[in-house]
Amino acid sequence: MARYLGPQCRLCRREGEKLFLKGIRCETPKCAITKRKYPPGQFAWGRGKLSKYGVQFREKQKTKRFYGILERQFKNYYLKAERQKGHTGENLLIMLERRLDNVVHLILFASSRKNARQLIRHGHITVNNKRVNIPSYLVKACDVIRPNTSEASQNIVKSNIELVKSRNTPAWVDLKLDVPEGVVTQVPTREDISIPVQEQLIVELYSK
Repeated sequence: MARYLGPQCRLCRREGEKLFLKGIRCETPKCAITKRKYPPGQFAWGRGKLSKYGVQFREKQKTKRFYGILERQFKNYYLKAERQKGHTGENLLIMLERRLDNVVHLILFASSRKNARQLIRHGHITVNNKRVNIPSYLVKACDVIRPNTSEASQNIVKSNIELVKSRNTPAWVDLKLDVPEGVVTQVPTREDISIPVQEQLIVELYSK
């Protein structure tokens, strides 16, 4: 599976806002974008105003990096969203939000989406009591997400919850910390997605 192996904080600095790629560190003064709120690179200060294409491209890159996926997979999501009824941009964001690695992060089982992908790949997460090791699995309404029954899986998830339990969870998932488990109460809508992105710019970029 292809994945980005470069410095995570560089991506946040390039997009000019926190993408929460390093979990707890992003919420502390050690966050790179807090200390150096300017793009990486030797000539960052000399870059002029972005063109219309540049604005659209940056919006697409920000969304990709927020969810931790690469170009080909992102394009495939866009093509699927285009074939569905409704607004293509909203369909795209809803599909990305339904990814299992994103949901595992949202229900506090992992400190970051990268950490969530690792848990899923290593078989620590189950959906409806079946082990799922595919981070791109799309959850549905009424799906129940739990750690695997093994002691190691339970301990990893519980320690992660202790680290991030002060974080808010979205309205479309019901979290039970004592079990622990997360229940998808409904498919998210655009209003449930908090990522600061203008999806119409992505649609305009791919429509050229």
